Amino acid sequence: MPVAACSPPGADPSEADERAAGTDPTSRRRSAAVRGLGLLVALGVLTAVALVSVWLGTRDIPLTATWSVLWHPDGSEAAVIIHEYRIPRTLLGIVVGAALGLAGALMQGLTRNPLADPGLLGVSLGAASGVVVAIAFFGVATALGYVWFAFLGAALAAAVVYLLGAAGGGMATPERLVLAGSALTAVLFAGNTAVLLLDPRAFDDFRFWNVGSLAGRGYPVLLAVLPFVVLGVVLAALLVRPLNALALGEQVGRALGAHPTRTRVLGAVAVTLLCGAATAAAGPLWFVGLAVPHMARQLVGPDQRWVLPYSLVLAPALLLGADVLGRVLSAPHELQVGIVTAFLGAPVFIALCRRRKLAAL
Repeated sequence: MPVAACSPPGADPSEADERAAGTDPTSRRRSAAVRGLGLLVALGVLTAVALVSVWLGTRDIPLTATWSVLWHPDGSEAAVIIHEYRIPRTLLGIVVGAALGLAGALMQGLTRNPLADPGLLGVSLGAASGVVVAIAFFGVATALGYVWFAFLGAALAAAVVYLLGAAGGGMATPERLVLAGSALTAVLFAGNTAVLLLDPRAFDDFRFWNVGSLAGRGYPVLLAVLPFVVLGVVLAALLVRPLNALALGEQVGRALGAHPTRTRVLGAVAVTLLCGAATAAAGPLWFVGLAVPHMARQLVGPDQRWVLPYSLVLAPALLLGADVLGRVLSAPHELQVGIVTAFLGAPVFIALCRRRKLAAL
């Protein structure tokens, strides 16, 4: 990012990156090499988990047969299961997991709150409200139909939170945004509950989406949300250096060329795109966006140049692993991934709350 005209002599945005990574050039190069190698290992783990996700399911298909029809579909029942069900499910898990992990890292970096998750701005409840409206008032009954209502609800919720945070002529600071998001979340939860209690049919349809699942979505849902996730990833990449600069303090960040208000607005847009698309596609999936950024910071420190890529890779590995675990534990039936992530994430959340010093932001 270019240096602002009012920056002091010698100020450079890369100084924030150097502060985050260490000041000694030799140690920085060594640290970057180790982190890069770690990212390659994480990509290898994600690839392995994705292959296991294609292989394992409620229908037992031998590994050799899976590998054969994966590259040479022959029209057999095994090929249909793998190419029409398991591969789309795995790809959706990668996209949704990456979106949630990146959204969580952005939320924690923007709000300076180590316990922030993508639902903090009301995005998750906004998406849920969109689904409630779609079911109760428009009779929508398919996952593809839910996507657009859920994404619209997430976008409207994020816009309302920002307007409330900036109300009264003040700045939309992280504290204001968190308070506005909490207030809107409470209102939306009450409204959703009232509608669902008055409409049993809507409640029956909504509860299957609300549990969070990757099953039964298919390529149409994946292709519907993919452009929003890609745009969110691009915005997140543009925010890496401003986030590092603002981590040194708002005044220092301004001196290094960062624009706090613009960074927060673009960050909120990125979180809305990522979390809104992920929630619309798979339903609410708790703790993925909370836990994974902490894992990333434990591995690479507070430098956002590494936290965001690690979150982008580790989150889908965790989500796909939870999805596979749900298939194995309850075979021949399935345990929805939203339930598994809740069981896995709750101990992590408790451990984070009990720690005296959370991972540095």
